[in-house]
Amino acid sequence: MVFGPKAASVPGNAELLELSRRDLMQRTGNTVAVRDVSFDVAPGEVFVVMGLSGSGKSTLVRCLTRLIEPTAGRVVFEGEDILGADEKRLRELRRHKFAMVFQNFGLLPHRKVLDNVAYGLEVRGVGKAERHAKALEVIELVGLSGYENSYPEQLSGGMQQRVGLARALAVDPDVLLFDEPFSALDPLIRRDMQNEVIRLHRELGKTMVFITHDLSEALKLGDRILIMRDGRTAQLGTGDELVGAPADEYVRDFVSDIPKGDVLTLKWIMRPATDDDPLDGPELGPDVVVREATRAVLAAEKPIRVVEDGKLLGIVGDEEILAVVAGKLEESA
Repeated sequence: MVFGPKAASVPGNAELLELSRRDLMQRTGNTVAVRDVSFDVAPGEVFVVMGLSGSGKSTLVRCLTRLIEPTAGRVVFEGEDILGADEKRLRELRRHKFAMVFQNFGLLPHRKVLDNVAYGLEVRGVGKAERHAKALEVIELVGLSGYENSYPEQLSGGMQQRVGLARALAVDPDVLLFDEPFSALDPLIRRDMQNEVIRLHRELGKTMVFITHDLSEALKLGDRILIMRDGRTAQLGTGDELVGAPADEYVRDFVSDIPKGDVLTLKWIMRPATDDDPLDGPELGPDVVVREATRAVLAAEKPIRVVEDGKLLGIVGDEEILAVVAGKLEESA
């Protein structure tokens, strides 16, 4: 994604594509916001895109529904390249397939909560009785029952964001897009909203693409996480892959303050069993988080066997667990 006076000429020019952001700006007056980013999102997945300010993450999510027109590339949804959709088809996709939750809520101040939540259905042409019934259903789902006749200004920031979430859910989209929706909220309210997203995903199973600059939030919410840097992909993987096997020094620095025991699973710390190891200890799966396994490992008289589908993958004893704990203490010192 290129912004500038000659943006369209950049993607097809191999020489320009080799330039850094700064050099491209100096030479052409153009800025590259997103470059060579490619990923798939599985149905029902929570896919998180994260990075520091200016990394290109918000531009990327807006390209997915063409709120910003990509300079080049493809955006494929259910086999259809959305970049080829005309205005009518694009409106249809936005009304029926996608819904977006923004940081600034975007509520209509002169409308009550009920009509704010029902707005997307109203745009579709759904009758008043039907859209209000659906709106009341999702208002209850997000924990706002009793506030349907309130105005946005009468609600706290967290409650306003729940209204925005309810409005997105009311149209029953296939994909929910979140652009740093909780970054303006107080920490406690932000935690509550994160838990709300987790609960709703568990209940509804919606596909979600979530944009954030907060690594802890990304690790809490994401099935997989794409870390961006200067418009490019720094690393794509699960939370334990990012923490356990960072792709480069940038990612390593990014995850350095995360308590490893809260993210890594037993498969990352187990060791191969030897002939001298007792193999009749307790059994745990490879995807059990180290923090959750610590008490069981330290309480066991013999090493824990890490087993999957009846196959012994390795063992974990006090030494392996304490190495992770010691690493956590060193990082916080």
